[in-house]
Amino acid sequence: MFLAFLRGFCRKVDFIVMLTGHMASYMMPILAFIVASEVFSRYFLNKPTVWAFDLSLFLFGYIAALGGAYAHQKRAHIVVDILYVKVSPTLRKVFNIISFTLGIFFLILIVYISFDKLQDALKFGIRRQSEWAPLMHHFWIMTIIASSLFIAQLFRDMIVDVIYLITGNDLLEQGGQ
Repeated sequence: MFLAFLRGFCRKVDFIVMLTGHMASYMMPILAFIVASEVFSRYFLNKPTVWAFDLSLFLFGYIAALGGAYAHQKRAHIVVDILYVKVSPTLRKVFNIISFTLGIFFLILIVYISFDKLQDALKFGIRRQSEWAPLMHHFWIMTIIASSLFIAQLFRDMIVDVIYLITGNDLLEQGGQ
């Protein structure tokens, strides 16, 4: 019963992270269009926009942050293999749990700081210091969401590894990770 609950939790996290990663990837053509429009406007029309740099900066931040948990889910992040590949799969799970714990700790700090920044942005109407000067609250909301998704993905991976260490069996069928 408990393992069925954990399987369900892991599958839900997998689905939400995958969906968010895919949605973030759909922002890439929008970013490319904005950058191309700015290049055309600046160099061919000699009329640069005041908004393109800030908007492309925000979109890039959204894509990178919201895609972080998905990249981890697909094991697309860079890893240091010096020790990792030379140890047993069981010890790799221990290494994973240690690194996931550290990752969760730092991501919780990011959520905490971002929440403070969000409160300040809403209370004082904080804007980006640029010619366009857009409001910043949306950026802090996105940072909180992206960090929370990453925490959920790391916690999911930690559950899978802990269950393997306890039982010797994979929690999820078909390789599950």
